[in-house]
Amino acid sequence: MSNQNFREKIATPYAEALIDHAQSLSLLTEATKDLSSISTVLSESKDLQTLLQNPLINGFIKKDILKRLFENQINNFVMNFLLVLVDKRRVSLLQSIIQKYLQLIYILESTTIAELYSAIDITETQQESLVQKIKLMTNSNQVKLVIRKDADLIGGFVIKIGSKIIDASIAGKLKRISLYLDTN
Repeated sequence: MSNQNFREKIATPYAEALIDHAQSLSLLTEATKDLSSISTVLSESKDLQTLLQNPLINGFIKKDILKRLFENQINNFVMNFLLVLVDKRRVSLLQSIIQKYLQLIYILESTTIAELYSAIDITETQQESLVQKIKLMTNSNQVKLVIRKDADLIGGFVIKIGSKIIDASIAGKLKRISLYLDTN
């Protein structure tokens, strides 16, 4: 079993339990916001990730750091969840648990995640138009558009929705022309 599958197998019950508890408290939206902000902090701080993943660092120290970072910024039950993860020695899986939680929430809310790669910045109007078209294509209630800049595209854009790729970039068109010329 790969490390990825192992992490996901452990993360799933924690994510499901957190969703159930948040629903019972009617705080699902707040919990999702809190976990998204925690995920952002984790992704921006390699030192915090290293600290939480280090089994030699005492749990009391980890709890103290988490309290200092997030207390009065997140809901108490999310904070308690973080502390339980430290007690259960699962805080090293926090990023995986949050990712699994967000995956399950998106499924629960019928949200489609679309990645947009563009060579230039996309305006708000263009984003809204794309979101509406993606909603129609996927029959989703909501679309979360993740925008990434990619200068290699030269112009145009690429949209990834799950395993589907829509390539309307100049680089993609040049590749297709090159393949066509190579075969003829």
